Formats: sequence, C-alpha cells, structure tokens
Amino acid sequence: MDKQCRKVVCIEDEIEMIELVRLILSRVNIEVFGALGGQEGLQLINSVKPDLVLLDLMMPGMDGWEVYQNMKGSLEMRDIPVIVVTAKAQSIDRVLGLHIAGVDDYITKPFGPRELLDSIEKVMNTHLQDHAGNGIGTA
Repeated sequence: MDKQCRKVVCIEDEIEMIELVRLILSRVNIEVFGALGGQEGLQLINSVKPDLVLLDLMMPGMDGWEVYQNMKGSLEMRDIPVIVVTAKAQSIDRVLGLHIAGVDDYITKPFGPRELLDSIEKVMNTHLQDHAGNGIGTA
C-alpha cells in the first residue's frame, strides 16, 4: 500500500478528527484531504479523485448517507470505496451500512490507529483486486 502516495478524502464535521486521521495516515504515505461537511466533501472528491473516502454519518446540513447516495449516483464517484467512520455504534447501524447500503467498511468512534489502518488496507486491497482485469480471478 505504501509504494505510491494514496489519496484519502476525510469528510467530517470535526476538524480535530480530520487532523487525527491525517496524523495516523501520514505515517504510511497516505495524503489526507479534509472536508468539513457533506457538500464540501463532494466538491473535494470531484477535484481530488481520491483512492478512498472516510465518511462520518452524523453531520449538520448534508449527512453522511446523503453524501454516500450522491457518490453512488455519480459516474465519476461511484467506484470510490467508502469507509464509514461514525459514533453510531449500534449493531443495526452497522448492518444497515455494510449490508443494506453496501459501504466497504464501518468503523465506530473511538477507534485506534491500527483499526483504521487495517480497514483502509483491507478495503484498498479488495478494491484493487476487484478492478484488476475487470474482476477476473477474484472470488
């Protein structure tokens, strides 16, 4: 994962969370672009073309699910993997995210650096395998 610099957009309503994610990911050669809120996040995704999006669900204005729906409805953004990073820790929220909405992973706050890094590595590796050779040879 650290052969080339990866780009991640972190959409959050708390600047401290964006800075924490930036600190953790900078150590593994991942560049983090932070957006405060959903609308700013969608604009940033369009301009940065990230390898992955970290998305908070509970934000004022446009919430995370609205951002996700916009992404999946966009030809340019629909193939970008999304990891939900949220304080919504109930199992029903996780089931809705992973199995109903189809997000790539779901992390609850507070999380440890290793949990975040493992999730990103898993999702990026799966995404690369799924898009290598149009999915040929993947299970």
